[in-house]
Amino acid sequence: MSTSSAAVDPAVLGSRIRALRSAAGWSVEKLAAASGVSRSMVSEVERGGRVPTILTLDRLATALGTSVARVLSPEDDGGVRLLRRGEQSVLRERSWERRVLSPVLPGVEFEFMRTVLAPGADAGTYAPHGAGSREYVAVESGELTLALDGDRRVLGAGDSIYFPGACSHSFRNAGKEPCVYYLVMDLGSHSGETADAVRHTDQEGKP
Repeated sequence: MSTSSAAVDPAVLGSRIRALRSAAGWSVEKLAAASGVSRSMVSEVERGGRVPTILTLDRLATALGTSVARVLSPEDDGGVRLLRRGEQSVLRERSWERRVLSPVLPGVEFEFMRTVLAPGADAGTYAPHGAGSREYVAVESGELTLALDGDRRVLGAGDSIYFPGACSHSFRNAGKEPCVYYLVMDLGSHSGETADAVRHTDQEGKP
């Protein structure tokens, strides 16, 4: 996986994941079991020795009850925040790109994303989020195959869908043109203790 210049480096990413895990009172073994990511991978990511794939990063964030955005970016103060294109975190893999359009806000687990899938690209299957979580998808162009607990739906340009986040969900472009879609993920409120742990980690890294 590659990232834009706006994304954090592997060492900062690892520190944030470790802070979230510690705030939850979890061992590396427990995070590995909850996320389905191997213990060795969790340890290597926390040490900053490896940049995880987008799917692995999402599984770690989901297991910890948070969003990829909170793992990637420091928390804002909750005021007006203009994110210029060059300031947005972008995760890229060979055949797709995920751009985070929303800031990380105090006490809120919310993520607004723009994703581009190349023809034939499969973004993988994502684990269910917590009860009460919500997701919204709108397709700008191309064709998107969305599977919810294995139940497939095909969305075309201009189509949109809402679904409870507490189900497995996968995204694939089976068409011959690139697919561009927007996804809003609302996980609800965020644990103050957990948010404080990540904030403290960010402040430790400041000069």
